[in-house]
Amino acid sequence: MSAAKRRLIGLDPGLRFTGWGIVDMQGSKLTHIGNGAVRSDAALPLAERLLQLDDGLDAVVQEFVPDHAAVEQTFVNRDGAATLKLGQARAVCLLVPARRHISVSEYAPNFIKRSVTGSGHADKHQIKTMVQMLLPQAEIANEHAADALAVAITLAHAGDFSGKMQAAIERAETKGAVI
Repeated sequence: MSAAKRRLIGLDPGLRFTGWGIVDMQGSKLTHIGNGAVRSDAALPLAERLLQLDDGLDAVVQEFVPDHAAVEQTFVNRDGAATLKLGQARAVCLLVPARRHISVSEYAPNFIKRSVTGSGHADKHQIKTMVQMLLPQAEIANEHAADALAVAITLAHAGDFSGKMQAAIERAETKGAVI
């Protein structure tokens, strides 16, 4: 019996560009399906920029119909306003698949880097190089798409598709274990 095929979307949030990457996973085999970035117009007010991201990502999800989604978590930097705007773009990335009842996982940037390159401190060039090695048939649109494909690859490697991990966590919590 062959393993079920799953379509995964990885999302790399950004207010100017939000990257997206789609892979199919069957067993341990990954197949590149598509990638790109949704752009928002910096001349527009924030609410309209978020709407552009929402509309663009919704079109991607509608076209490719993923089964599972993953979003990179936001890291906090010294510029609080920029971090807040990034968080709002990230919220769009969480809402678009959730609105279509697609499960969404979240991964820290260092976890994504380690999952794809073996190092939690890899730079963007190393990530893109490894993504290209793992998905040799992919023509990667830009750095945002490369990062999004890395998120999708991380989901393929670390995703709890059967729900076993979540069930174990719930069992431990009911027994009063500290997690």
